[in-house]
Amino acid sequence: METKENGPSKKVSNGGIDGPTNPMVTPLLNDLYQFTMAYAYWKAGKHQERAVFDLYFRRNPFGGEYTVFAGLEECIRFIANFTLAEEEIDFVRECLSSSCEGPDGGVGASKYCYIGGFDATSNVAAGKLFGIPLRGTHSHAFVSSYMSLDEITDKSLRGKDGSSRCDDFVSLVQTWLNKIQLSNGVFGETNQSELAAFTSYALAFPDGFLALVDTYDVMRSGIPNFCAVALALSDLGYKAVGIRLDSGDLAYLSCEVRNFFRSIEKEFGVPEFGKLQITASNDLNEETLDALNKQGHEVDAFGIGTYLVTCYAQAALGVVFKLVEINNQPRIKLSEDVSKVSIPCKKRCYRLYGKEGYPLVDIMTGENEPSPKVGERILCRHPFQESKRAYVVPQRVEELLRCYWPGSTDIKKDTLPALRDIRERCINQLEQMRPDHMRRLNPTPYKVSVSAKLYDFIHFLWLNEAPVGELQ
Repeated sequence: METKENGPSKKVSNGGIDGPTNPMVTPLLNDLYQFTMAYAYWKAGKHQERAVFDLYFRRNPFGGEYTVFAGLEECIRFIANFTLAEEEIDFVRECLSSSCEGPDGGVGASKYCYIGGFDATSNVAAGKLFGIPLRGTHSHAFVSSYMSLDEITDKSLRGKDGSSRCDDFVSLVQTWLNKIQLSNGVFGETNQSELAAFTSYALAFPDGFLALVDTYDVMRSGIPNFCAVALALSDLGYKAVGIRLDSGDLAYLSCEVRNFFRSIEKEFGVPEFGKLQITASNDLNEETLDALNKQGHEVDAFGIGTYLVTCYAQAALGVVFKLVEINNQPRIKLSEDVSKVSIPCKKRCYRLYGKEGYPLVDIMTGENEPSPKVGERILCRHPFQESKRAYVVPQRVEELLRCYWPGSTDIKKDTLPALRDIRERCINQLEQMRPDHMRRLNPTPYKVSVSAKLYDFIHFLWLNEAPVGELQ
């Protein structure tokens, strides 16, 4: 298999770091939307912007209060040897241009689910191996990576039939948004960074525009913004695919969205607009689908992953990867479910120990905040619940984040420890925890807090990004 000259032809590179242990772990072992977003970023000239992501999970598994982290070495092996073969590039290019529809377990699951009646997969490796149709859209990170419409530099879009060209697609979108606002009169300003993201994605994929609409507020922002872009595409002969809901009351929201689509079709005379596709995701399982059917809904397609291909009792850890800063601008993902609101900006994390030697709390601060100091009182706050707060006087402070892969920076990196050292550290960490945090039945919750300054900033940005409703 030949590879491009910007990547290695064998599994060793970057100072002799071996490739992933599992040969199935390649760049194609990914969701299609990672490739569609990469193309949209590149087309919009955003691919060189410096971004910060948080990798985290919201709940410890099996009802416990701790989780053992492992696998960093495999991640570094993958990054150090990241390359695409020519045939893989050709396959991805074909998928994008035609709008085609344990790691090896994910590929196998895609194959067998397709046999069992599923229509498509988002797993690009499975699509290449088995010829399964691919489907994908974009993530919340794509939406929050934009700040304003001014970031869109190439605003032109050729009509579907190729005979015409719109030189300012952005203005066309804004015109349609104004028309929608005047005709409905039930909402105020939509989130403009979301509108910019939708517009940019439509410019990259005018034939495959399916938007994730719950980054800020579904009905006050996501749906009006989507409709404005979809109507602008319609003017040029394209038909939008639809929207995806990934949080909130899926039954209620799908019905509200369908009614909105139908009102747009009636108001502006756009055929079939009321029938645009509504897709739902968000850790769906059989019980959820049954409940939706009993409630009544307007969902046309379901994106099911976690509960389909993993152990049902504890399907997965639920790890998420959220954009929190881009070009030094903090970003936030909002949700009707407060537990899904992200914590913005680049951060530092510390573990504060008490007099008895046990950890009392982990605290996150902004990158440039002073570090907590031994013997000095610090206010620790719950990120979202105002009344949950406590002063802590730490007897020992441990900084938790270390750099093991500096990339192209000159940041000093730590050396990955040997397996035996990792095991010893894991055992020592568990022994340091208070027994009531470790018990199997009803363990005491371990506190993870934010500094007072970070708490204030979270809520400032939350109010700044959330659209304000308007009643008439």
